[in-house]
Amino acid sequence: MKLSKILKSTAILLLWLVVWQLAAVLINQEILIPTPLATFRALLVMCRTGKFYMSVLLSLLRIIAGYTAGVASGIICGILSYRFKTFKAVFSPILQLVKAVPVASFIILALVWLHAATLPIFISFLMVLPMIWTNVETGLSGIDKKYLEMAEVYKIDKLKVFFQIKMPFIMPSLISASLTALGFAWKSGIAAEVICRPKNSLGNMLQESKLYIETPEVFALTAVVALLSMLLELVIRRTLRRYTHDNPR
Repeated sequence: MKLSKILKSTAILLLWLVVWQLAAVLINQEILIPTPLATFRALLVMCRTGKFYMSVLLSLLRIIAGYTAGVASGIICGILSYRFKTFKAVFSPILQLVKAVPVASFIILALVWLHAATLPIFISFLMVLPMIWTNVETGLSGIDKKYLEMAEVYKIDKLKVFFQIKMPFIMPSLISASLTALGFAWKSGIAAEVICRPKNSLGNMLQESKLYIETPEVFALTAVVALLSMLLELVIRRTLRRYTHDNPR
């Protein structure tokens, strides 16, 4: 089964590489679409420099920091919104504002207040927070009241109720939201780096390649960004996989 999946994925990858090569040959202008080989060569050149690895590391650290803070804050705010109606009433407008305003607007506004190195962290945090917040609150609100009533009848400790009854109900939706939020955090964090250009960042390298019209480097860096996003999602998916089972619903 695994072999067939590998062969299928390889065939699909080769198909799109052929399409890419044909498009590059037809247009015949590297400044618009470089060939896969030219892109691979650009990637090899970057891989020989320490700046590339430092940029990858720091971009990862910034976005993971913002993502982690967003998940933790979203869980806390979701619980508080479910538990305290006043909290929900006061902060719901802010939550709706964050959902409605384009990320580019937040990046430009935050650039006035924050240092370039911390802006991607803040933007990643801001994109993750409402997604986790909403899913946690919705999950808690959807718990079957019979389980909670049973816990009251048997006088089960509130901490046990939370971890043994409530958490299993909200974990599937929380995991799904966390994986979706990771993609948003990564894309918005890189976009923030492109605009604010912190030193040693993938976003800054992308912007420099664009300014100097190094299209193969732009393609190579874009491929690196996509690959890192997939690897991060794979790591988080495997880490959280054990929580997807034993759901009482």
